[in-house]
Amino acid sequence: MLQEIIFAGFGGQGVLLMGQILSLGALEQGNEVSWLPSYGPEMRGGTANCSVVISDTPIGSPLVLKPNAAVVMNQPSMEKFEDAITPGGVMLVNSSIIPLKAHREDITTHYVPCNAIAEELGNAKVANVVMLGAYIGATGAVSFDAVMAAIRAKFAGKKAALIEINEKALRAGMDAVK
Repeated sequence: MLQEIIFAGFGGQGVLLMGQILSLGALEQGNEVSWLPSYGPEMRGGTANCSVVISDTPIGSPLVLKPNAAVVMNQPSMEKFEDAITPGGVMLVNSSIIPLKAHREDITTHYVPCNAIAEELGNAKVANVVMLGAYIGATGAVSFDAVMAAIRAKFAGKKAALIEINEKALRAGMDAVK
């Protein structure tokens, strides 16, 4: 099994955190993992993306040039990464803020209104976790339980109050692609 994923959006949308949580969940399942962040100097409002590689064998390089999945949280990211996805791959689009439709027919595209779902849950900041749930629901790359273990680890201590809303967001994202 080899999963090569790009998570992309504006700084402040939690793109790097999505990649971290997925990586921790994959490690929880015993996979080999690499996580490589990339962001502009602006941070909030600038572009941000990360590459995640999940494999059951050692990973030769953390670079992802031809992802089999892309998670795009803003329109510039969709425009940049849609053509890079391998045929038969998956793209998840934050349809709350991206009005475009995919132009490729050789990939599966899921339109997930992440921001709207997060607002319905009562916390706009969990839009990224909604999208992460959509990714694991669409691909099955990492189990719900493994991702929840990663969320519990990431939000331990002073942030423990955020675990419940993040679990709801993860489930809502999975439901959005069923």
